[in-house]
Amino acid sequence: MMTSPSDIPVAILAGGLATRLRPITEKIPKSLVSVAGKPFLAHQLELLKSRGIRRAVLCVGYLGEMIRRDFGDGEEFGVKLDYSFDGEKLLGTGGAIKRALPLLSDEFFVLYGDSYLPVEYTPITDFFQHSDKLGCMTVYRNEGKYDASNIVFADGEIKVYDKKAKLPEMLHIDYGLSLFKREAFDAYPINQPFDLAEVMGKLVREKQLVGYEVRERFYEIGSPAGLAELETLLQSKSP
Repeated sequence: MMTSPSDIPVAILAGGLATRLRPITEKIPKSLVSVAGKPFLAHQLELLKSRGIRRAVLCVGYLGEMIRRDFGDGEEFGVKLDYSFDGEKLLGTGGAIKRALPLLSDEFFVLYGDSYLPVEYTPITDFFQHSDKLGCMTVYRNEGKYDASNIVFADGEIKVYDKKAKLPEMLHIDYGLSLFKREAFDAYPINQPFDLAEVMGKLVREKQLVGYEVRERFYEIGSPAGLAELETLLQSKSP
């Protein structure tokens, strides 16, 4: 049975230390950084709602209580919010998702907490469900333009995903949105730090990660330059 994005929650990875945005992020988490007059997370949730998403789980660590204080249950934004806290130690992007699984469904999106992605979720959902794989990564033909390309993508398949190696045939980049079945995380221990890239790499080797090519460029607030660029975009859109 095919499900629509409104039935699938999004895990938002918002637990990082955001060192590249210091000194702004010494006192607030990246999600609360102001962009075009609003916290970044407000823009993210408005965009998600406009794409049919109705539920999100915020995977939080560093200063996460501030996010819960400001955003609560998400009612104001039309997206129901739950919170999964890393606890005593930072769990990394993979460990945070593993810990949040009880709050997620059998299928869920994963979105980086600093990504602003003007993409439609319905075609990605349909594509993933027809693929019958454990994971789907959205990829963008970046050719090193907006960040270092890290993917070899050919014939609709992710051949290589490696953030460290620099291969000349790497023309695509991990766009920042993925979709998983819960069992993709079965092999990993709970409450232990690990990286989402590890899960992706394993799925690539097992031919269980399908790639969906996105045409819209991505925006991010992971760096001061990215933040300034998104500020310009959002200010041009505001009435």
